[in-house]
Amino acid sequence: MSIALRNQPSRSAPPGLPSRRALMLGAGLLPLTLAGCGSPETISTDPDELVMWYWDRSASPKLLEQAAAEIPGTPRHLRADVIGTSFDTKLRTSLAGNAYIPDITYINSNNALYFTNEDLFLDLSDYGADAVKDDFYEWKWDLGMTPSGRFCFFPLDIGPTGFFFRQDVFEEAGLPSTPEDVAAAITTWEDWIALGTELKNSAEAFLVNDAQNIFESWLNSSPERYFDTSDKPLYLKKDSAVRQAWDTAVAAIDAGITAKIPRERGTDQNAAWSSGRTAGNIGAAWWAQVLEESAPDTAGAWRLATQPVRPGNSGGSFAALPHTCKDPEAALAFITWINSPKNQAAAYQDVQLFPSTPASFAELTYDGDFFGDQDPLDFFSTAAESVPSSFISTWETVISGRFTLEITNVETSGKDPERAWDDAVSQSEKVLAKRGVTV
Repeated sequence: MSIALRNQPSRSAPPGLPSRRALMLGAGLLPLTLAGCGSPETISTDPDELVMWYWDRSASPKLLEQAAAEIPGTPRHLRADVIGTSFDTKLRTSLAGNAYIPDITYINSNNALYFTNEDLFLDLSDYGADAVKDDFYEWKWDLGMTPSGRFCFFPLDIGPTGFFFRQDVFEEAGLPSTPEDVAAAITTWEDWIALGTELKNSAEAFLVNDAQNIFESWLNSSPERYFDTSDKPLYLKKDSAVRQAWDTAVAAIDAGITAKIPRERGTDQNAAWSSGRTAGNIGAAWWAQVLEESAPDTAGAWRLATQPVRPGNSGGSFAALPHTCKDPEAALAFITWINSPKNQAAAYQDVQLFPSTPASFAELTYDGDFFGDQDPLDFFSTAAESVPSSFISTWETVISGRFTLEITNVETSGKDPERAWDDAVSQSEKVLAKRGVTV
């Protein structure tokens, strides 16, 4: 059976879980009595066909076409179904109902949402996944482990981060402007804010569009996040990583180095990058393409520098096998094949999925000039080597939005930072309490 490719308009990550029922599933309660009488567990009854769910541009169409004819090394073939904007809701509803479940599913960087129901996925180590572990960045592999030590989420693409900056604007302001000089000038977040202050005073330009970028970038490069592996809250500690990220973002707001353009005002953000009003951004490897598409007239003006302290990661996805998978060995053979270093390089060339396998970069070259004589592939593959291992809890995915909302309130409406912090903590505690989690 050929691949079912449904036309979907967006390559972006699937959104969150908007419905009340979906939120109930997020609390770790997936009732297995929702299926109608006689509903099959798996989607396809063809014993030689494995069905995979993914979202648009999360896999290479060229590689999927090969697997549609035959999954290499197995007698099976693949049917790949593109799922639209309600990806998580559809997958979790199928799992809850124990009906119409795919044999293979892609899952976005929010794989921690599924930790409380990890028994609904197979431990890939039981089927030999560890044989290819050394092919991947260690920190990305670690993100696929559940708190109980089961390896349920196989690494796909990644999003190592760096500091994008307008070299021309920095030069005009009399500031360090080469990637090496900028990196040397911003080894700490305090240095970075100081550079932003000079930029504002000399060129009337901002370092980033919003404070949320700073808050999230700080945490994305931190070994510590909101919770430990036992789901004990860390953000309540006086010197927690979340509090340090918060204080850094507030310091940037106080210094006036953010343009105060909220995320939802995409047109305004693009205009700021195009005009030079905003001369920087901390972003992932995939943001390079976003920048080229949103500010094409600035080609050649942008450069990349190592961000303060260390690189982080933003984005990336995983593959998993639901417990109903009709042939786990063949399904894992497909996952390891499509994510081999050679095929991850092919996927980057096809749909710009940044590889999680270091060996892929030996097969890739960059011939663009958007970043002058800099090679973003070389920059971000090197950055990926320094991303720290960290733990993202199920509950972080539930409460983190409270903190980003409040830091935006501080920036755009002048809310008192301490009151905003207390409100973020209070709201988080209420949300967790509703899910039976005490802090």
